[in-house]
Amino acid sequence: MILEMRVPSPGESITEVEIATWLVKDGDYVEKDQAIAEVDSDKATLELPAEESGIITLKAEEGDAVEVGQVVCLIDTSAKKPEGTASSSEPEVKVEAPKKEAAQAPPSQTYATGSPSPAANKILAEKGMDAAQVVGTGRDGRITKEDAVNAVPSMGQAINVDGRGGSRSKMSMLRRKVAERLVEAKNTTAMLTTFNEVDMSPIFALRNEYKETFKAKHGVGLGFMSFFTLAVVRALKMYPTVNSMIDGKEMISYDFCDISIAVSGPKGLMVPVIRNAEDLTFRGVEAEVKRLAIRARDGQITVDEMTGGTFTISNGGVFGSMLSTPIINPPQSGILGMHNIVERPVAINGKVEIRPIMFVALSYDHRIIDGRESVGFLVAVKEALENPTELLMDNDIKNALEL
Repeated sequence: MILEMRVPSPGESITEVEIATWLVKDGDYVEKDQAIAEVDSDKATLELPAEESGIITLKAEEGDAVEVGQVVCLIDTSAKKPEGTASSSEPEVKVEAPKKEAAQAPPSQTYATGSPSPAANKILAEKGMDAAQVVGTGRDGRITKEDAVNAVPSMGQAINVDGRGGSRSKMSMLRRKVAERLVEAKNTTAMLTTFNEVDMSPIFALRNEYKETFKAKHGVGLGFMSFFTLAVVRALKMYPTVNSMIDGKEMISYDFCDISIAVSGPKGLMVPVIRNAEDLTFRGVEAEVKRLAIRARDGQITVDEMTGGTFTISNGGVFGSMLSTPIINPPQSGILGMHNIVERPVAINGKVEIRPIMFVALSYDHRIIDGRESVGFLVAVKEALENPTELLMDNDIKNALEL
């Protein structure tokens, strides 16, 4: 029996994916549930498992964009397992599939090379671009509709490397979608950024005193993210407009706080969501941050886990950033940027003291969030972080940390 394997839907609103890597070769024997390919959607990289055991025939190339429901391979389930092949009960030895020659050399030159399809030609004309500015990814280098949609007018000629080294590679669907969303956010929102600074001394003192006990009891560290997440939740309740989104001519406000957190994964930046953060304790936030970070690192994060946040926290400080203007994550209306902590001289009661200071930034959509709400929100975050015992722990530290 020949089984047609079709691309499953990775999540709501996703209509196509890209074959990033085949983990098997044409003609290989595959076991049921064995990962046979990595596919990129516009939100995540996911593994495609074999639906049955048998001999596989590939029907798509690496780099192909395929629609959800399209056949990407065939599995001959009647084929017997070749002798000498390890059984599913034996230890699996992962062998890296050889790269296809097409990835190492340009496509063959034909009449189609560099020629746009009719749909692509129309899109390029609307953009005022020449086909010579676009590298085709279709068969034999033909310019596809997707190539035209993703094409960006050049800001100048590419540098001629003159044999000094360099390479050209196609961006993954995930990377291209991130790029599109960043440009969309800049072009469709009235984005402004307001800044403040936070004296992290009180949080340092709490962590120094309780972090070992906290970790011993709960199995997770007492990091900065729990303080910032709970401070954001408090501020969102005080300024609900920041927890809102624009939908056409309407504004939608939310009674819950689904906080997106930007984390670095093997395929680039990912933004998983802490659901109902308003119901979580310090332990709950830290456990969820750890769980999501591990899943992102291991490539197991799902589309659903990265969909539907109402506000985002981005921590550029882990990479050493002193100050930045974070870009809103549409359709959200606000994002808080954390930065590195540096000892700085500050005036305290008329005297100069050295304190650990973090600069924080709030980028917001000025179409629905006014200066009063944006500045008030960031001040509320600052107040909670500088007085966490009272404002985040209700003056009961051990109870708040569940010690």
